[in-house]
Amino acid sequence: MTIGTTPHKRARKTTGSAGADHPAETAEPSTTAAPPPGTGSPATEPGASDAIETRIAAEDPDTLRGLFRDMLFVRRFEERTAQSYRQAKIGGYCHLNLGEEATVVGMGAAMRPTDYLFTNYREHGYALAKGIEPGRVMAELYGRSTGTSKGWGGSMHMYDTATRLLGGYAIVGGQVPLAVGAALAIDYRGDDDVVVCQMGEGTTNIGAFHESLNIAALWHLPIVFLVINNQTGMGTTVENSSAEPDLWKRAAAYRMRGERVDGTDVLAVRSVAGELIETARREGRPALLETVSYRLKGHSVVDPAKYRTDEDVSIARDHDPIALWQNRLLDAGVLTEQSVSDIEDDVTERVAAAVEFAEASPHPEPSSLFDYTYATPVAGDSRRLPAEPLFADQGVPCGSHDLP
Repeated sequence: MTIGTTPHKRARKTTGSAGADHPAETAEPSTTAAPPPGTGSPATEPGASDAIETRIAAEDPDTLRGLFRDMLFVRRFEERTAQSYRQAKIGGYCHLNLGEEATVVGMGAAMRPTDYLFTNYREHGYALAKGIEPGRVMAELYGRSTGTSKGWGGSMHMYDTATRLLGGYAIVGGQVPLAVGAALAIDYRGDDDVVVCQMGEGTTNIGAFHESLNIAALWHLPIVFLVINNQTGMGTTVENSSAEPDLWKRAAAYRMRGERVDGTDVLAVRSVAGELIETARREGRPALLETVSYRLKGHSVVDPAKYRTDEDVSIARDHDPIALWQNRLLDAGVLTEQSVSDIEDDVTERVAAAVEFAEASPHPEPSSLFDYTYATPVAGDSRRLPAEPLFADQGVPCGSHDLP
């Protein structure tokens, strides 16, 4: 699927029994798994290149080019977002997917259009991969009424029921219990959809993470927990914040399958994520997937990342997933220098169109501020805007009431 197009729904499968007992998973991670953070890059492990070449040779060339196009689109979209932020066209906080494009696109390719996605605040790429029109994503960043949340959410609060992206969440781990609730609703209705709940590695240390995995395992819910391990929670390494830095192993505490995969390898992410998602769909077996990659920039657009050494920066650049993927496809003859140039031109044009749409869109009217506070009318709902008199509705000037 090319980002920015409308996906076609696939036929649904019959669900398996959600009440069957499942034994604890004791197997080691799959052969596409990455080494623990700090022990070397997955891309440089012995045999990794040969395995990737074999998998590339087995794929349809158009599919491979499509994955490259989608990864590059996320990259250029995020770079343009950073530029607009520095130009003060985007307000609030802003966190980018730079360096995580292979995971974003690989996971998107593994999901059905009807599957649900919950994310944290680093979600622009996921919104694109889920099928939201790029102009609407950029418009939300610009705070315009044509955005995914009518311009009131901004960077950290993308939401779109049509594509089933049920939110970016600014509170660390805030999405995890809600995602489990959505999986419970699917199970209750007897549907065959799956929930993917994306989070950063820091979320695995909060209580809601463990409570949610416990409930998901006890009730055999169709959910896959996706942990993006970019090896730095804000400015702290995983080893300095997690007593068990092999995050995939945390699944074992809940008799749940856990996997770790190279987050710079889009085919590996798509393959392992697809297997976990389909198992959750058929059997109601939740799982935890850890993808290991490198965050190319600071925690947010305004973070200069001074906590990183020159060596850290160099390693991250050496494992840029887009550069790696482009070189592999060039070596395999799937891409040529001309086709890369053509894709770059197409991506640049589509990003520019998204920006043009956003800049031409209107700001939301102040009167619409409370329109979506509640799903249905609520008695006593106050719609007083800042600086408006408290008793304006009663026609009494503020401050004129006599105290009893």
